[in-house]
Amino acid sequence: MRGPGPADERSLDADTLAFLTRPGLTRLWTAARTRLERNGLQPAGTVRLQRLDAQEHEALSLLLARPVTGSTATISLPDLDARLRTSAVGRGLAATLEELGPPLTDRRAIRDAAAAERARVWSAARAEAESTSLSVHPWATQWLEDLRRGGTLARQDPHTATTVITQAVRTLATLFPGPDPRPTPAAWGRGELAAHATGSAHGLDDGTLLARLVLRGIALAHGAKFPADAPARRALWRMASVTPDEVSSTVLTYGLRPTGGTWQEAALRERADHHMETHLTLRELRTLRPEMPPHTRIHVCENPRVAEAAADTGRTAPLVCTSGSATTVVLTLLDALAEAGCTFAYHGDFDWPGIALANRITQRYEAEPWRMRAPDYEYLATRTQQRGTPQIPLTGPPTEAAWDPELTPTMTAVGISLHEEAALDLLLEDLG
Repeated sequence: MRGPGPADERSLDADTLAFLTRPGLTRLWTAARTRLERNGLQPAGTVRLQRLDAQEHEALSLLLARPVTGSTATISLPDLDARLRTSAVGRGLAATLEELGPPLTDRRAIRDAAAAERARVWSAARAEAESTSLSVHPWATQWLEDLRRGGTLARQDPHTATTVITQAVRTLATLFPGPDPRPTPAAWGRGELAAHATGSAHGLDDGTLLARLVLRGIALAHGAKFPADAPARRALWRMASVTPDEVSSTVLTYGLRPTGGTWQEAALRERADHHMETHLTLRELRTLRPEMPPHTRIHVCENPRVAEAAADTGRTAPLVCTSGSATTVVLTLLDALAEAGCTFAYHGDFDWPGIALANRITQRYEAEPWRMRAPDYEYLATRTQQRGTPQIPLTGPPTEAAWDPELTPTMTAVGISLHEEAALDLLLEDLG
């Protein structure tokens, strides 16, 4: 390395650059860069290099203008900074590392800026709460503190975090407008409340960050647990006089003949007598408590085509269709039927998602497999092959069938998916 010379702030000359980029200095620059970026780009403290090789001994000795021996070297960053300034490099450690690239990142400044942004978010949230009716509710202070400590909003960018927490405060202030710990008796539709607080009717949709924050506040206000599933979330909304959307999702039924005297049960019987399917909403199921003949056997299928074919052919057995997934509205109806003493038989698709759904239904309701055992699969597979039906390969990791240990190995060996329509004629026979 050349001796001291005048500083050249424009760029390093070729000889100096070649020396600084030699392999024997690579670990030093890496360690110094890490330390500076943590130190606010200030050359403070030391770096320790272990297990030095001959190439590093030579390069460090030339750079520091002193012999470097042994397997370990401890290098003072202030001394290194001074040495670089008085050498041919002519600039301090930070400027040298910038020249060698890539640009330095002041991680301390980034952390401080992020902390300042978080502080501004919570300052704005507290100010918003103080300006509303939430300031009179002790649970609101705990709610804000829980959110601050929980880290949910810390993972959002500052603009999103400020927007969401402000909207959450305004939503809760709308629901709890005065010192009474109970919510306002005025009922809100969830979409209406969302539009009022956010400008969008979907702002409080299930699963949104805003909805989770508001539900946490409602739960604290009522001393309730935070809901773990969709039915519990809807119950908590209703506790705050907010009506969730209970009419969009439906469950497809056919042939239900409850024996009770309510108009709903009479309507189901009449539709069953006319071989008409019925779509029931969550709103209807909230008040429908069907009385059923003792030990009524309910067939449960996965695909709507089975219900359609049953109606077309005038079948009489009661049928509930999951439409491909056990959503809340499906489970709500099946729960009501189970409470009424019904038993269940389940059939679905012979593919891995179909087996997973079948496991859920059979285990929750102790449902019998309905033509869903290994011999049923083998028969249908052989029949589709004999008929020249195009074969759909099984894909994805296998799912064990809880009701039949032979089904999954059989499906894996044969290797084809069979949708419920492949067994439609057999299922209709059973529904006769």
